[in-house]
Amino acid sequence: MKLHWIDISILIAYLVAMIGVGFVVERRARAGMSHYFLGNNKIPWWVLSMSNAASMFDISGTIWLVYLLFAYGLKSVFIPWLWPVFNQIFLMVYLSMWLRRSKALTGGEWITLRFGSDRGAEFSRISVVLFALVSVIGFTGYAFVGIAKFAGEFLPSGISPNSYALIIVAITTMYTTMGGLYSVVITDVIQFFIMIVCSFALGYLAITQVTPEQIDAATPEGWADISFGWVLDLNWNDLIPSVQDRISEDGFEMFGAFFMMIVFKGILVSSAGPAPNYDMQRILAAKTPREASLMSGLVSVVLFVPRYFMIAGITVLALVYMAPQIATGEKLDLEIVLPVVIRDFLPVGLAGFMIAGLLSAFMSTFAGTVNAATAYLVNDVYKRYWNPHGEDRQYIRASYVASVSIVVIGCAAGYYTPSVHSATEWIVAALWGGYAAPNLLKWHWWGMNGQGYFWGMVSGLAGALILLAFPETEPLHAFPILLLVSTAGSVLGSLLTTPQRQEDLEKFYKNTRPWGFWRPVEQAVCQADPDFVPNRSCKRDCFNVLVGVVWQTAFITVPIYIVIQNWRNAAVSVLVVVCTSIVLKLSWYDHLESDE
Repeated sequence: MKLHWIDISILIAYLVAMIGVGFVVERRARAGMSHYFLGNNKIPWWVLSMSNAASMFDISGTIWLVYLLFAYGLKSVFIPWLWPVFNQIFLMVYLSMWLRRSKALTGGEWITLRFGSDRGAEFSRISVVLFALVSVIGFTGYAFVGIAKFAGEFLPSGISPNSYALIIVAITTMYTTMGGLYSVVITDVIQFFIMIVCSFALGYLAITQVTPEQIDAATPEGWADISFGWVLDLNWNDLIPSVQDRISEDGFEMFGAFFMMIVFKGILVSSAGPAPNYDMQRILAAKTPREASLMSGLVSVVLFVPRYFMIAGITVLALVYMAPQIATGEKLDLEIVLPVVIRDFLPVGLAGFMIAGLLSAFMSTFAGTVNAATAYLVNDVYKRYWNPHGEDRQYIRASYVASVSIVVIGCAAGYYTPSVHSATEWIVAALWGGYAAPNLLKWHWWGMNGQGYFWGMVSGLAGALILLAFPETEPLHAFPILLLVSTAGSVLGSLLTTPQRQEDLEKFYKNTRPWGFWRPVEQAVCQADPDFVPNRSCKRDCFNVLVGVVWQTAFITVPIYIVIQNWRNAAVSVLVVVCTSIVLKLSWYDHLESDE
């Protein structure tokens, strides 16, 4: 595709502006570690929420979600529960508040609060850093393959897709390294508003150029139906047989069993808390625990509504205008639907903004991921073990080196990543399968100690890495095995080693106030401090999580129904949003603690 000079001008102006932000905020970021990694806890919660949403509005994820909606229709709203997307509801309801009370800089530093400072705590801290680095490399490879596929479809063919990806990564690394979290958040907000404009423009374009009758003709019966049975009731064979083949390859045909598995997995992973990435960093960067909860809650609103206008718009245009050429027998890579729609259907000017917007989505995710990983390397490795009494300028310089190193390794992993879908499955099923058990237990079981956490994390991480050597194994099918292995490592590691010191347990419990299996610690804290009030909100939190998942899912279905012009179901979804919002106002928002 040869871009018009207007589109090229928009792209160049955007990229120059992003680099400029890094130079503008560099001095402020160099003021210290807290400034560089957490914005000195001075960034408003709603700005952090938009930044977090922009980081999740990644191009690889958008490519994947377009593919899912194209192939699975409205039932695709449940498939991202693999991630799981409803982890934001668990964070909103209670986990963000628990985490922010630590006042830690990173998840590794949080470990000291939970497990103390003995050898087991040191081991557990190292395991968090290892997991963070592996997950960041996985995310970087996932993002790299997505941006390479995207760029390869519409930028000049004289340069390879991977070369374009390297250029874009280099620009992103430049402004991220210079400005730290300040740079990341400012560019995220700019990118977020670009994406909102692009998303609604694409949704409007689809509504005005496609009729409901055309959508019905291009899709199998049941495509627009969100309900499902034990078996997936979609038959693409008469329309696009290659799509039916792809569904078979995915292994989602037994949709009822698949749904039960992702709900089970999603609850466990969500209860474990945020992974050590940009999501956790935004929570720790909030001013107060209350604002951390509000930040996580707003993410579901500001992320899913505009994003699904874009996803539905791209999907509808592709279904109606690309289906004839696909049906001739040409095998389609459904992961290039997004860039092909931009290439073939968008007018001059809008194409430039859309490309800039999707590049910004990639850059937001990439920048947030790199900045979060750098915090672990510098704060939890370099500062703790190498140079504990260094000056801030030394730590900032070390951050530059760490950022570049992470990017280089992540891009190398991207060269060997076969597809966005395969990378997504490994991250959400294998990697998270090893993460869930020790991180669930650390919140809810007083008997979990540093050694148990270390062995749970290491065994789970080792299992996920071993799975890479068996590409024919479905990661989701391996999830229960990885879960059992990491659970055994966590429990046996805790029971067969020295218990954690009572004073450390009491300090953590009094600071965080979790609910769960904490009875012996709770009794000791209440005896020492009769004024202490234990957390009795478990039932209310579980109820709010259930309502919140319905609330979040309705935010996803509203824009899809609007774009496919199913006005009745759109109205029902809006009604669900209103009713669940009222319930959450009374049962969650009104019970949030005042600023601490």
